[in-house]
Amino acid sequence: MRLEINCQDRLGITQDVLDILTEYDIDLRGIEIDETGKIFLDFPTIEFENFQHLMPKIRRIEGIEDVKTTPFMPIQRERNQLRALLQTLPDPCFSTDTNGKIILFNDSVARGLEMEAEQILSLNIDDVLTGFGVSKWLESKEIYAQTHRVKFIEQDYIADILPVDVPDNDKTVLAGAVVILKSESRLGQQITVFNKTTSNCFDTFQASSSVMKKVIRDAKRMAELDGHMLIYGEAGTGKQRIAKACHDSSPRAEGGYYVLNCASLPDDVAETELFGCIKSQFNDAENKEGLLVKATGGTLVLDEISEMSQQLQAKLLRVLEDGYFRHSGEKEAQLIDVRIICTTGKDLSECVELGTFREDLFYLLNVLALVLPPLRDRKADVIPLAENIVRAHSNKLGIRSPKLSKSCVEYLQAYPWPGNVRQLENALYRAIALMDGNEITKEAIQLPSCSTTVNYIDENFEGTLEHEVKKFEKELLKRLYPSYPSTRQLARKLGLSHTAIANKLREYGISKATVKY
Repeated sequence: MRLEINCQDRLGITQDVLDILTEYDIDLRGIEIDETGKIFLDFPTIEFENFQHLMPKIRRIEGIEDVKTTPFMPIQRERNQLRALLQTLPDPCFSTDTNGKIILFNDSVARGLEMEAEQILSLNIDDVLTGFGVSKWLESKEIYAQTHRVKFIEQDYIADILPVDVPDNDKTVLAGAVVILKSESRLGQQITVFNKTTSNCFDTFQASSSVMKKVIRDAKRMAELDGHMLIYGEAGTGKQRIAKACHDSSPRAEGGYYVLNCASLPDDVAETELFGCIKSQFNDAENKEGLLVKATGGTLVLDEISEMSQQLQAKLLRVLEDGYFRHSGEKEAQLIDVRIICTTGKDLSECVELGTFREDLFYLLNVLALVLPPLRDRKADVIPLAENIVRAHSNKLGIRSPKLSKSCVEYLQAYPWPGNVRQLENALYRAIALMDGNEITKEAIQLPSCSTTVNYIDENFEGTLEHEVKKFEKELLKRLYPSYPSTRQLARKLGLSHTAIANKLREYGISKATVKY
């Protein structure tokens, strides 16, 4: 039987408790007083009648606040936790006294030595380890943690040798040592695991909505394959994040990961970045290794592939079809072993119809396609996303995470989010940075209006009906475009063909570059 006694810090209170145990002829097996002042008693089980009288007597002692039974003593719990920890370690582990005598060991040691427990406990640590004198180290005046190369059962190990100190008032007393061994193979495994990206690369994506759950589920499957991928999605939906997660979860995770933005570079620069160049009699350029070679064994992301020029598309197609390429003047062709992941905010099939993207390259790249839904189509994710963003930004700013007010929640759910997750993140960051108090209100979220209303034509307008209709049409398309940036989406909204919408957008000069989100 074990008792836990909560009491005040009073001189003699422990003796008062022991006197009562003596009165009942109770053979005390153990007593322990923890740092908080609790008294723990361990004694054989007594008759229920005696127990009924014992408990009230202890409670009546001055300074005793509570008495209750407990399943174990603190030292028993710690000892068993330590033993369980040692037994589960895959590495050989010893504990010794101050003379180096083995007093504790795990299953890995027993398996390695192939000896009975009694035999091992009769040994000194120096009997089984060579290369470092643990006993001599324990006898030295100043003892610090050591790491040395040693031999255990004639095999090389790295030994972490740690002193065990017991507090004694304002100093510590040496009680022995703990020795943990690691083999070369185990160290290699640990380094590999440390450098390897976590397999749960998609866990950071918020997927409460059914549509996003399907996207993540499909992305995980595609990541395990080695075919080229196309990731569609509006600006701000997280195409780059999905691409990186697919790489990190793929068999190529340990290979390189490179990104080439096809929309931000001039054609000649993009070509050099992609294919590299060599110095020759025809140019003064320095030798430069291209991303197709750098990413060998890894992944190359072609961001906004729809913006790649026709000339570069033709060169990329030829390289991907052949699997090799050589620079002008080179004799040996270079093998291309890289997975291509393309991202685009445009419908590539539509680009093929319009003649701005090669059909053969489209079919070569479109092996595995993934479509990221806009935020307005995954309303169930908006508030969980917002809460995650608020927590992340608050941690970066070193402030307490604020709450979203009811009006703010309703506003965030109703807004169409033409800029998607990126727009949500930017809006919340601004609100947190300029926030007063510990709540984000609707007024703190400053976003442009996405109203689709247009003004009526004044009866005294000047010009023709066709001119005013076109003006009305242009204004309507400009207001709708942020919420429906794909010609197919806009066509469905207005009940027209996507070709007709594409022509009207081109006529009015409406694009992502000209429309403010």
